Amino acid sequence: MPDRPEIVCICGSTRFADEMRAANRDLTLAGVIVVAPGVFLRTEDHELITDEHRTALHALHLRKIDLADRVLVVNPGGYVGESTSREIAYAQATGKPISFTDPV
Repeated sequence: MPDRPEIVCICGSTRFADEMRAANRDLTLAGVIVVAPGVFLRTEDHELITDEHRTALHALHLRKIDLADRVLVVNPGGYVGESTSREIAYAQATGKPISFTDPV
């Protein structure tokens, strides 16, 4: 048994906020430490998020990938957008295993 639970970083389009929350719940109930987006730019506080916030949030998410043992891409219907593609490329470059909820 490992010294600590597995850490999984959830990535995906913020349009799939409900699906990401469900994945977070399922992983958490399975004993996994989950790091995931904390702000869904398409659905909450949209008018309050500046370009500077967006830049900082994207950088912060890369640090979450750094913390993770693996990445789970939430991609209903196989959808992977531009930001998620960058996160996948970053995870690959850092050697993180990547899995997807739906075939790409």
